[in-house]
Amino acid sequence: MRRLALFFFLILSFSRAISQDSVYLAHTGDPLAALEYGIGVDRLGGAKMSFLDSGVTLTVVDSFRDEYKIRLSQLHTAYIGKDHVVLTRKVADRETGNNEHLSGDWKIYGDDRADFVEIALDSRLPYHSYQQINPSRIIVELYGVTSNTNWINQLRSAREIRACWYEQTEDDLLRVIVELRHPTFWGHSLYYDSSGRKLILRVRRQPPSLDIRKLRIAIDAGHGGGNRGSSGIVTGVLEKDYTLLFAKDLQSQLRTAGVRQVGMTRTKDTSLSMPERISILKAFDPDFLISLHLNASDQDTVRGVSTYYRYIGFRPLSQALLNQLLSLGLHEFGNVGSFNFALNGPTDYPNALVEIAFLSNAQDEKKNTQS
Repeated sequence: MRRLALFFFLILSFSRAISQDSVYLAHTGDPLAALEYGIGVDRLGGAKMSFLDSGVTLTVVDSFRDEYKIRLSQLHTAYIGKDHVVLTRKVADRETGNNEHLSGDWKIYGDDRADFVEIALDSRLPYHSYQQINPSRIIVELYGVTSNTNWINQLRSAREIRACWYEQTEDDLLRVIVELRHPTFWGHSLYYDSSGRKLILRVRRQPPSLDIRKLRIAIDAGHGGGNRGSSGIVTGVLEKDYTLLFAKDLQSQLRTAGVRQVGMTRTKDTSLSMPERISILKAFDPDFLISLHLNASDQDTVRGVSTYYRYIGFRPLSQALLNQLLSLGLHEFGNVGSFNFALNGPTDYPNALVEIAFLSNAQDEKKNTQS
């Protein structure tokens, strides 16, 4: 009897192993698909790694609520929202390990506004980019890729990229290092060309003139429409109304200062989703973005102005904004990094979020409503 029970246990275990020894191949369905580090969430969602271009090939190994778990390489996994992924077919897990993806030759060049790094690959594979400072570098990690790159051709038309090289940090993880000439980051983006066999890194150059009158400045008035935001504890004013007032006033101040190109995500009380705002901003292609908000806390003693950034290379913008606000005599709440707000997610241009004091604090509310 014990032998029979053991036999059936082994058969059941084997069948479970077979059923679990399969994965789904998938691809990203839109260019705002974001890889996330894990399944932890807060009111801003899970901590994000990188946005991915559409059509990037992914291996789905598990499912958790509204997220898929993605295997990026032998030692790396991530999560991605199910609404950003299109499942294509189910395959045996062992089949996914038979494909060795090789990198080919690279080309580095520039046009009138940006430098480019073209990396030859055999398919649209996932990637992750981040910034390093002192020296200023853009790092791109290519998952599932082994180097067969023996030729990196850099043309003199590339004026911001000082040098570019790679390191094979793991058998199937290729790290691309792009060193910049200036300490300030002006943005970068990653996408595949129409063939899907070249990953392109676009590096924005520092503008020819840093005169504010010649820069393209984007302003985002937070919330709007059905998204009311926080409200004042004394007057009941709504965040969505005051962010728009501040945004319009800032636009007017900039135009008075001679800035010709000021872009606004909204100019009236209207509902805009985060993807819609990002699309508007990318179409405007600003030199930098300021997103305006008003803060709130469960404790009415908390007060002060604060600025927020996601990427270390964009911290100087948030620091400059905070310093300017503090010069007006406002109390300091702080400068916050690694902030997971959607509009801080794009790397295409420097961006910062400003919380113009707390509507949940009577002193701060009075200052805002009297401004």
